[in-house]
Amino acid sequence: MTLLFIFDMDDVLYEYDWRARMAALSELTGRSFLELRRLWWHDDGEFGAEAGLYPTGEEYLAAFEEAIGRSVDVERWLEIRSTAMTAWPDSLAAARRASELGQATLLTNNGSLLGDNLPVVAPELVDIFGTHLRTSSFYGARKPNPVVFERTLKAYGVDAHNAFFADDMAENIAGAESLGITGHHFRSGAELHQAIEEFAAART
Repeated sequence: MTLLFIFDMDDVLYEYDWRARMAALSELTGRSFLELRRLWWHDDGEFGAEAGLYPTGEEYLAAFEEAIGRSVDVERWLEIRSTAMTAWPDSLAAARRASELGQATLLTNNGSLLGDNLPVVAPELVDIFGTHLRTSSFYGARKPNPVVFERTLKAYGVDAHNAFFADDMAENIAGAESLGITGHHFRSGAELHQAIEEFAAART
């Protein structure tokens, strides 16, 4: 029996300063915060990208540049995303423990450009997750849609009863739990660690 531990990234494994990221993107693109929201953060832009609308990083970048009417330095885009994230050691330790108890995988609502570059943006995760660093775009659906969880379970060949999912958003937890996955609403690394141990112990 394989246990599957599924982790959100932002505000679970890292503190994510979205406002700092948007401020830096405004400087990079010459577009104001409100312009970026209007031009990209909608169903045909970022939200669609998270659901797999742009399957490759190149397609994501082309769509983003077209939407904002500017060319973008990819290395700077990635640097901005990375510097908006601060690793939480307790959470990383909990994820590492999960990787010892079963298979640990990442599931973060993000597009393919980030997905292609997660080892660069979130290097602390490489030793824990290996190649199992995945954005929702990889599965062609975004949380809280139960489809993204169905496809994750299928990818790993694991029954919902043997899957654990940690996220900071209640609606995402509900989407996973609708399939029978054990959900954990993240509040602290210590609580996450305890929940992981309890989940694994109940299945031995």
